[in-house]
Amino acid sequence: MSTLEHKLMNTTETVFTAEFHSLDGNGLEKAKKYADRFQGWFDGVSNVATAIAIKQLGLEPILQIVCRDKNRLAQQADIMGASMFGVENFVALTGDDVTAGDEPEARRVFDTDGPQLVRLMSTIKRGEYMSGRKIDPAPHMFIGAVENPAAPPFEYRVQRVAKKYAAGAKFLQLQICYHQDRLEKFCAGVRDAGLAGKIAIIPTVVLVKGARPLNFMHNSVPGIDVPSDQIARVESAANPAEEAYLQTLEFAQHALAQPAVRGLHITDFRNDETLERLMTDLGRVRQTTNSSTTNEVKDDHAYSA
Repeated sequence: MSTLEHKLMNTTETVFTAEFHSLDGNGLEKAKKYADRFQGWFDGVSNVATAIAIKQLGLEPILQIVCRDKNRLAQQADIMGASMFGVENFVALTGDDVTAGDEPEARRVFDTDGPQLVRLMSTIKRGEYMSGRKIDPAPHMFIGAVENPAAPPFEYRVQRVAKKYAAGAKFLQLQICYHQDRLEKFCAGVRDAGLAGKIAIIPTVVLVKGARPLNFMHNSVPGIDVPSDQIARVESAANPAEEAYLQTLEFAQHALAQPAVRGLHITDFRNDETLERLMTDLGRVRQTTNSSTTNEVKDDHAYSA
């Protein structure tokens, strides 16, 4: 059982995860630089290509599998390959449109959708490939998915949560939501659907230095809508960097107060001391024990996939 799984399924402890930085070279040396910043603060760290490196550096990896990028054969191969190196946490993403990235000419795959990818993961967890071929022993997997509480149609979002839970998801990372009323309605819907306590909700907050990245997310990232008053608040501040930090802190505190929420996922675009400041302001105490020593938690909690 992974540390992330143990905390979400066996305790009421608030869980913090983070997005690992993209590595454009320098290999493990650069990865270690970022790993040292995250060490002791986070219960899991997400990234696709560097999950095995994250594991080797003593952090708990969360391997992202994206419908947009690969067909079911490659998705299954990635899961099994990562499992060989002790990766246990997996999250299924549909994937943002490629036009938001630096290679907009890339082809989209979408052999599976989000709920289907969760079902694929659950099938592997039971000891079979999608073809029916047996896997012995089956890899231990803690399966998650994603959802966007701020994108229409809003009423359908909770239904998608129910589908992903039924397919085998045990936790749900949310897309960044700059509309507090929409997050409130979404979390209340999860509670009213009887899913609180069955699937752990983990909203995302983003650390930025000013209004420019807010404008970029609003204009260029599908599914993210940043209200004009939130952008103006940072843009017109005497100290935009400080105001942007306070804005993120407020969104984080608000998210943690919602029903069914078990923690936060943090994306850091600032790369400065405010990551540690945010964790401290949220009441997190940095752990001195290397997270790799906590991966031997016994699987003492039974639940169905």
